[in-house]
Amino acid sequence: MVRHIVLFKLKDNSAENVSKTRDILLSMKGRVPQLKNIEVGCDFLHSPRSYDIALTVTVEDFKALDDYQNDPYHCSVVKTHMHAVRESSVAADYFVEEA
Repeated sequence: MVRHIVLFKLKDNSAENVSKTRDILLSMKGRVPQLKNIEVGCDFLHSPRSYDIALTVTVEDFKALDDYQNDPYHCSVVKTHMHAVRESSVAADYFVEEA
């Protein structure tokens, strides 16, 4: 399994905008077939080093991650929104060890 984590700092981090963005990210559930799991969290601490939203998705393997990155819904709806509202983002991708 592969875990893909992205942290987003939004241009407008008002509660309304964060909630709308969270809903758009979660809208991938059931629409993006590569997703085994999706989780979206909103920062509550609001420290100077905080990011506003954390996205965590789990996919089967590296190919599924590539397919996810190029999924039509992910590209047309989610990436379009995120590119419009984000100030910055950072990501980490890693293989999940089987327990």
